[in-house]
Amino acid sequence: MGNWFVSLLGDWKERFTPYRSWLGELKNPEVLKADAMAGLTVALVLIPQSMAYAQLAGLPAYIGLYASFLPVMVAAIFGSSRQLGTGPVAVVSLMSAAAMQPFALQGLPIEAIVVYSALLALMIGIFQLSLGLLRLGILVDFLSHPVVVGFTNAGALIIATSQVPKIFGLNIKADQFDHSYEFWWATIAALPDTKVTTFVIGAFALTTLMVLKKYAPRLPGVLITVVLTTVLSWAVDYKGMGGSVIGTIPEGLPTFSLPFIEMDVKTFMSLATTAVVIGLIGFVEAISIAKAMASQTRQRLSANQELVGQGLSNITSGVFGGYAVSGSFSRSAVNFAAGAVTGFSSVVTGLLVALTLLFLTPLLYHLPQATLAAVIIMAVVNLVKIAPIKHAWKVEPHDGVVAVVTFFATLAFAPHLDKGILLGVVLSLGLFLYRTMSPNLVEVARHEDGSMRDAQAHGLKTSDSIAVYRFDGDLYFANTGYLEGKLLNNVAQKPNLKALVLDMESIDQIDSTGEEMLEKLADRLKFAGIEFYIARVKLRVYQAFQRSGLAQHIGEERFFRERKFAIQYAKEQLGDAIDIEPLQHFTPAKA
Repeated sequence: MGNWFVSLLGDWKERFTPYRSWLGELKNPEVLKADAMAGLTVALVLIPQSMAYAQLAGLPAYIGLYASFLPVMVAAIFGSSRQLGTGPVAVVSLMSAAAMQPFALQGLPIEAIVVYSALLALMIGIFQLSLGLLRLGILVDFLSHPVVVGFTNAGALIIATSQVPKIFGLNIKADQFDHSYEFWWATIAALPDTKVTTFVIGAFALTTLMVLKKYAPRLPGVLITVVLTTVLSWAVDYKGMGGSVIGTIPEGLPTFSLPFIEMDVKTFMSLATTAVVIGLIGFVEAISIAKAMASQTRQRLSANQELVGQGLSNITSGVFGGYAVSGSFSRSAVNFAAGAVTGFSSVVTGLLVALTLLFLTPLLYHLPQATLAAVIIMAVVNLVKIAPIKHAWKVEPHDGVVAVVTFFATLAFAPHLDKGILLGVVLSLGLFLYRTMSPNLVEVARHEDGSMRDAQAHGLKTSDSIAVYRFDGDLYFANTGYLEGKLLNNVAQKPNLKALVLDMESIDQIDSTGEEMLEKLADRLKFAGIEFYIARVKLRVYQAFQRSGLAQHIGEERFFRERKFAIQYAKEQLGDAIDIEPLQHFTPAKA
């Protein structure tokens, strides 16, 4: 325990200085130039996107810029990925909006919602940072790929449909309804009230984004669309025609402020639960992107270090007036494609956002809300992917079921997205437990190629007097009854059985219930006059048997490194009483 604590303290020191691995590379002018250009390129995408995502989160547009200043730099400095672009993202923004819905329904002013959102980011950051420092990044593995795929597809549909009223100029907001289907129905019912000018701007923005993406993917399509629609809005007095624009954005950089606000225990626990869910989902998204890029750059990646970076980023966002952030698929891809070499590219991005806050906010006054809605819709369209669900179904039908159930549950529970995720996690764990409760147990015999294979599957002859069984899986409380029952039933079908060999090569772990079952099985076989041998048991499992006394109870001479040794020993002990011909080695016929 003491050594672990000392190791942990040393580990913490390393956790806060990962930037040293790339800081020296900035002495190279080529690296510096590449990072500067990549940072500029990402900033051109991030500035309009961040404002759009902030509105998706139910917050003023400038909050997105606050979350794109310091948090972006902090994540790059303290994370392990050199190209990961952190900041506001669609899914996390949607989940943040869902967490704020109860406060919006209470009629709280937007200033209070902003504080609650910042507090949520702070709580997410503390949770992620704690996991990273305690080296508990493995916890994110509870969010299996099928759960994430099902949730992401549903989230993308919810996000896209939530922006439809802004495209049509309808005065309907998703946070006004307890369930998403109520919002969808209200949107459809209100379509006759469409504002033509707003629809024209929204349709123009969507068309421009799609055309640029298809025919000029290397150009900053989002920035071009924002500039065109903002100039058009100013030229035709779009606001005077009843259109909705961004309006005045406060000039200047965000200031440090702890987001404390009075709340009861129930509200605090609700926010804390949401923070855990968002923290895990956000990190799964971030680490997935980082792994994809690291596989191409062959750079070292640490999940625990990335948790530290993402945690500190969210803490920074919370105390500087922002909201929850995470790694972005689109901006990370832009950063990577632009040639970013080190985390300094994200530092450049953050500094350019700061310049925007200081000097360029007046230029954004006439930016149409419909344009930001179009930006969000285009950003999340790529998140809708059916192929991964089909693939999961082909590999393991249970995984396909988990993905589909998570998808529909997320839609049904929306805007309470955490319920859909939790249902998916519980279902995936439940199905995993179900599969491991009845692992494969087969009798093996010698195949013509010389290997020992499943006798039933390959139609191989078996011996009536000696049997070798292979158990494929760990042995623990949930499947010990299955193994015991299956073995005893097989024994009952072999009235002349004299020896039984249990192949335990596939058993990596065993608990006390499994150990006790083996002891009882050995006693029952002995009472029935059947010799019991164990082959290919792994060292850690055998050591557990030695500690418990099972090895001595069965007899240490009855444990063998290979099945053939167990079979030969049985032959020596029982002589002609057993027929080992179906299990013997022989020379395969030449082709």
